[in-house]
Amino acid sequence: MTGRDDGNRDSEVTRGADSTWAQELLDHLRPSRSDIRRITDWLARTLDATVCLVDDTGTPLAGAPEPLDQGPAADILSGRIASAAWEGDGRFARLIGVALPAPGSAGVLTVSRTAPFDRRAADIVTHTATVLELVLRARQTAATGHRLARATSDLRLAILQLLMVEDIVAARRVAAGLWPGLLDTDTACVYVVESAPADRDRLAEDCLAATCDEALVVRCPAMDGHVIVVTPDDTSAAALRALCDRTPDAYLGGSTRQSLASTATAYGQAVSALAVARFRPDHRAVYAERTHPERLMDPEVLATWTTRLLRPLDTLPHHTRAELLATTRLGLEFTAVSAAKVLGVSRNTVRARMERVENLLGTDFSDLTVRATVHLALNTQVGFTEERAGGAAATARLGDLLTGPALATWGQDLLARLDTDGRDLRRTLRTWIAAGGNAERAAQLLGVHAQTVREHVRSAEPVLERQLLASGSDLYEVVLAHLATRDLDQPDLRGALRPGAE
Repeated sequence: MTGRDDGNRDSEVTRGADSTWAQELLDHLRPSRSDIRRITDWLARTLDATVCLVDDTGTPLAGAPEPLDQGPAADILSGRIASAAWEGDGRFARLIGVALPAPGSAGVLTVSRTAPFDRRAADIVTHTATVLELVLRARQTAATGHRLARATSDLRLAILQLLMVEDIVAARRVAAGLWPGLLDTDTACVYVVESAPADRDRLAEDCLAATCDEALVVRCPAMDGHVIVVTPDDTSAAALRALCDRTPDAYLGGSTRQSLASTATAYGQAVSALAVARFRPDHRAVYAERTHPERLMDPEVLATWTTRLLRPLDTLPHHTRAELLATTRLGLEFTAVSAAKVLGVSRNTVRARMERVENLLGTDFSDLTVRATVHLALNTQVGFTEERAGGAAATARLGDLLTGPALATWGQDLLARLDTDGRDLRRTLRTWIAAGGNAERAAQLLGVHAQTVREHVRSAEPVLERQLLASGSDLYEVVLAHLATRDLDQPDLRGALRPGAE
């Protein structure tokens, strides 16, 4: 039995033809080949031996399990000796200590063969042990880096989810530890960058590098090809635009500047703009500042009506109320599945929260006119103050909002675009909305095939410049246009507005 001096690992490598083993061993340090099983297999072939690497519990890490002489192995693991050699039963063995990545942890490399170990064989074993240590240390470093990157990514997603439910204080508290000052702002823009799903990780890293950790970069949990970026300033926005200019097949959609409490609204705007960007030669678009129906309504009446409509939720604890409102806002904007992924909850949780809001408001979200008006109230609620809401008559009704001449003109101008099509798209769209967006029910009412209804609705999208088949702000604007022109009856909101009637 012999102890191994640490300097032995630096012993001179045999020169001449026999030195080819050194080059082969060094090749195993390349990233594409750095695997301890490959190294032990190579050692076994090179020395015509049985090779096994075990940890300090005797668990094999690589190679063929080999009966271990517990005496020398225990001495090596305890650090009393660095290596050992023995022979018996016609076999010769070498045991050598291998430092494992965990602090204070060690393993034993055992090499057993029928031929004695000459200087060349001994050198190969010694240097292989060194290479194994390097590969194990590199693997541990890579694993630690991967875990850190995953934890950081999860933390960014958690911050976004807090912003989505308007918990700004908690979002700032979480962000302060790793990104001081990131959310020291009252407003921000949201951008969505799209690429092929296979390229999404690289795109996310490029977004991080481009924004220099001055923006919140999140891999979208709902859409595999999307990266969500919350940018507090214009510098990061310019960097994203430059990144998309030099990245083939990347698309960029951006929101208008919104308060942090309106992050969910800004996200919806960015997704809407992304749909436009796919048809633009520069692959970029910012949410259009077109005329929105709420801007044509009396702001005092709108604020008071919103307060009355959402009053049943005022009895809830503040956190619960904010959670229900934010979830419902996202659930009306996107599918329950997508909203759940963005919020980090199950789709059943999203549906349960929305059903609770339905019950509190005494209404039915399967009615598209109800969804459109509640969506209007939720988006209005984000931006108004109680002082402003108290300035109008307490009996403000939806009808008071929809009777203004400016809104009626806007609605008529918008829907009149459909009149130029000989297929009567306007009638199909009106019936489809009244049927809750269900093509089969609308087809029965119209006496046509369901596919015809879908084709008519799809044909109306470019004419109106709004997405209709995907639930969201675009669809609800078109619904409000039908209400403003009285092409559709006002929704039943009496349950939410007691003791008044709409």
